Amino acid sequence: MLFSTVSKDEKIVAPPMVYIAGEEMTHYASELIVDQWITPYFDTSKWENYDLSCKSRDKTDDKVLKDAVEAGKRIGAIFKEPTITPSTIQVKEMGLSKAFGSPNGAMRKGWNGVTISRDTIHIDGIELGYKNQVLFERHAVGGEYGAGWNEVGEGTLLTTYLPSDGSAPYIVDKRDLTDEHSVCVVYHNPYDNVNDLAHIFFKRCLEHKVTPYIVTKKTVFKWQEGFWQTMKEVFDADYKDTFIETGLLERSNNELTHLISDAATMQLIRWTDGGFGMAAHNYDGDMLTDQIAQVHRSPGFITSNLVGKNDDGTLIKEFEASHGTVSDLWADHLAGRETSLNPLGLVEAMIGAMQHAAKLQVEQNPGDVAAKEVEDKIMTYTTTLRLAMHNTFRYGQGTRDMSGPKGFTTEDFVKKVAWRLDRYLEQRIVESPP
Repeated sequence: MLFSTVSKDEKIVAPPMVYIAGEEMTHYASELIVDQWITPYFDTSKWENYDLSCKSRDKTDDKVLKDAVEAGKRIGAIFKEPTITPSTIQVKEMGLSKAFGSPNGAMRKGWNGVTISRDTIHIDGIELGYKNQVLFERHAVGGEYGAGWNEVGEGTLLTTYLPSDGSAPYIVDKRDLTDEHSVCVVYHNPYDNVNDLAHIFFKRCLEHKVTPYIVTKKTVFKWQEGFWQTMKEVFDADYKDTFIETGLLERSNNELTHLISDAATMQLIRWTDGGFGMAAHNYDGDMLTDQIAQVHRSPGFITSNLVGKNDDGTLIKEFEASHGTVSDLWADHLAGRETSLNPLGLVEAMIGAMQHAAKLQVEQNPGDVAAKEVEDKIMTYTTTLRLAMHNTFRYGQGTRDMSGPKGFTTEDFVKKVAWRLDRYLEQRIVESPP
C-alpha cells in the first residue's frame, strides 16, 4: 500500500507541465475535473497553459501553437484536451480568417515524434471488448499524412532524389501518365527512429505481459521491409530471451511474429481475450487503433500518448484522449439539455501527464528528497483517483454510456468521483504509519 499522504490541508506543488486547452464538451468537462479533482489538492502554478481553440489560434495567427510546441519540448510533459481542426463550414461559422490545420503534425515534428502509444483501458469487474489489455505502437511520422500532391493530366512524373552530400542525384520513380485527370502523391517513411520505437514497444510489452506482433503490408509494399527488419533485429538482440523466459511467446511459437495488415484487421476481431501488442506504420496504426476502439466499445476506452525524444535523449510525452471534442453533447449543453460525458479517456491522459511530469522532476534533480516525495504523493493521488473513478462505475453510478438511462449527468458524475476521491484520500491518511 502507498502511504504518501495527500490532503486538502496542504497542497502539493505540482511539477512543471504543459496544459493545452481545446474546446467544446471535452473542454467543459476538463474544467470541471481540474476544478473539483485536482486544484483542491495541488498548486498548479508551475503548469504552463496554452489555448489551442480555433479562435485563439486565429487571434494569434497560430503563434500559440508554436509557443505550445516550444514549451512541450522544454518541459517534456504535456496534457492536451481534444481540439478542433475546422472544416470550411466551421471557418465561416466561427468567423476565422482561415482553416487552421491539425496541431498534431507540428507537435510530432517539434517533439521528434517516435510513436503514438494507444492502449485499451480496463475497469475490473466491468466487461468491455477485450478481456485483457491490448497495446499498440503507431509510428508517429511519415506516410500519407505528410504527403505532397497535385492534380495533373497526361505526361510523365519523375521523382528525383538529390543527396545532401553532393553526390549524383538519381530517379526514385518514373511513370507515364495517360489519364486526362490524375492525382499524384509523394511521401516518405523516415526510419531513423524505428530503433527507438522498437525499444519502447518491447519494453512496454514486457511491462504489461503481452505478446508482441509487427504489422506491415511488406508483401506488396516492398519499402516496408525495413520497418520489420529493424524491429526484428532489436527484438532478437535485446528482448527475445526475456520474452521466452516469461512465456509471452508461447502463442507465437517463441518467435516475433509478422502480421500482414489484412490479417491484423481480422485478428483484432477474433482475439478478444486480448493480451497482445502490435506495432505498425503511421497510417496502418491509425486505422487499426480505430478498429481496436470499436471492439473495446468506443474511442473513450483507449489511451493516446505521443512519445518523442528530446535533444538530451529524455522522452517527451504528450497525453490526450483518443476521441474528439464530442460536438453533439456540446450542442445539447448549449441548448440547456442534460449531458452525460464519460471522461475516462481524459482522466487517463491527465494521470499519465502528471506522473510523467513527476518522473522528469526526479530525473532532473537526482538525490533531491523533496522531488521524490512529490513523485510519491502524485503516484498516491493518481492511483487513488483511478480507483475512485473505477469504483464509481462499478457501483452503478457511472455515466449513461455505462449505467444506462439512469446514469449520472456529466456534472453529477464529476461531483460523485470528487466525493469518493476525498473519502479515499482521507482514509489513506488514517492508515498511514506514524
